Order: sequence, then structure tokens, then C-alpha cells
Amino acid sequence: MPLGELLGVIATILGYVAIGVALRVTGVLKPEDAKPLNAVLLNVGLPALVFSSVHGAKIERSLALVPALAWVVALVGLAAALLLARVLKLPPAAAGAFVLAAVFGNTGYIGYPVAHALLGEPGLVRAIFSDIFGNTLAMIAVGALVAARIARHEADVRPLKEIVTFPPFVALALALATRGVDVPIAFMDWLGALGRIVVPLIMISVGLSLRPRKLKDQAGVVAAVAAVKLVVLPLVGLLAARLILRDEASARVVVLEASVPTMMMAVIMGHRFDLDTDLIASAVLVTTVVSVVAIPVWQMLV
Repeated sequence: MPLGELLGVIATILGYVAIGVALRVTGVLKPEDAKPLNAVLLNVGLPALVFSSVHGAKIERSLALVPALAWVVALVGLAAALLLARVLKLPPAAAGAFVLAAVFGNTGYIGYPVAHALLGEPGLVRAIFSDIFGNTLAMIAVGALVAARIARHEADVRPLKEIVTFPPFVALALALATRGVDVPIAFMDWLGALGRIVVPLIMISVGLSLRPRKLKDQAGVVAAVAAVKLVVLPLVGLLAARLILRDEASARVVVLEASVPTMMMAVIMGHRFDLDTDLIASAVLVTTVVSVVAIPVWQMLV
């Protein structure tokens, strides 16, 4: 994709983010209003988008390589983040926050709209598989356990229960299980209409959620998070994609999902395990801003 077209895609998505920022700055909505908005997206919009996108899509065996490489990226990222947390001598609450913020990205909220804008439906399907079977599953099964162990909350994590009750995962499982079943066109159109609200509302939610907190005091640690999230992980994704993948669309999605900013769900996990949520929120803010440059740069290198 030419640079001008790629920048146009990013600018369109940032326009939605700007709406969220404007609503927050003018007082029409508050940052806390992102919570019910995210609940609607997680439980209604995203499942509808996942089901309607995957049910009739062409699914190839090679598609399994996309989430597999997402796991490679996540595991390398975990090793790098744990090492850096030790080098920086972070206390347990900050170390657990550092790991979650540095490794797990907004592969759904940012990855879906960008992948769809870049590659259309094939890109969106690849992003869905990468997000749910890759990044999200790795975060729940491994990342949360590591963060909980650092903060001594291991007993609070039940990975199997959390993944099988995760609404987008349920929608994906249903879409795959019913691929041979004729679903009424009216129902698919209805789901499609619900799915179309996802991209603008996701980005408006991002705009509502962005707010600096204690950023100045944690600048060095946040910079380290950004270095892992937006430099180390995309580089691992790029190298792995070049070695293993022959499909350009899949390679682009692997690199894209590795270069998205810190996952907002990490803030929720941080509250749950008594981690340094100010650090996570600062990382979300900084990596989201820097990703405006990082995503196009890494896409140009694919």
C-alpha cells in the first residue's frame, strides 16, 4: 500500500479518536463513560462483527500461522519485559504492570479497524484470528498468570473459564461451528449492521480513555514499555513473518498486530491484581500516540 494511502487510513481512524477526545474535553462525556461503551462493544458489537466476518469467509489452513506467530511475539515480549523489569528494579506492582503494558496490545480495538482499512475483509478475518487465538488467549493464559504471580495473586486467575466466556471467542467458535449452516440473510444483515458500529465506537472509546496520569514521574519506565511494545515486538513479528509466511496479507497483519499500542484491558487486569494502574494508563496514552508513526513505518517495512 502506498504511503499516502496508508497515512490516509491512519488519519481516518484518528478522526474517530479525535471525536472521543473532543467529547471528553467539552464535558459532553466523561472518561468513565468509556466503561459502558466498552461493555456494549465487548458483549454486542465485537461478537456481531466476529460472527458476520468469519461465518462466510474463506478459511485456509495457513490462517493458523497468524495466531501462532502472535504467540511467538508475545512469548519473546514476555521474556524481554521480565528482563527489563528486573534491570529497572521495579517493585512488584510496577513490574506486573510493566509486563502487561509492554507485551499485550490493542489487537482488537486498534487492530480490527486498521486491518480492515488496509486489507478489507481478508485482513479483518486474519486480525480476528490473531487477536482471539493469539494476543488475547496469550494474555489470559500466560500474561495474567505472570502478572498475578509477580503481585502474588495467582489464585485469582482461571484462564479456561475466562477464555470460554469471552464474548468474541464465543462468537468465533459459533461462526466456525456453523460454517456449513445456511443462516438467514436478514439475520446476517442485522449482525452486519451491529458490526458496523464497532470501528467508530471503538476509536471514540479510545479517545475518551486517553488521559495523562503521573506521566512525568514515570517517563523513563513508560519509555521502556514503548520500546518493547513498538520496537522489539514489531521487529520480532517482521522477522518471523519473513521467515515463515508467504502470504503478504498475513504478514502485514502479523506485523500490524505486533505494533499496536498497549491493550486497554491491561488497566482492568491491573486493578484486579493491585498493579500500578497509573503506569499502565500512561503506557496506553504514550504508545497510542507513538503508534500513529510506528504502525505506518512497520507496514512500509513488510
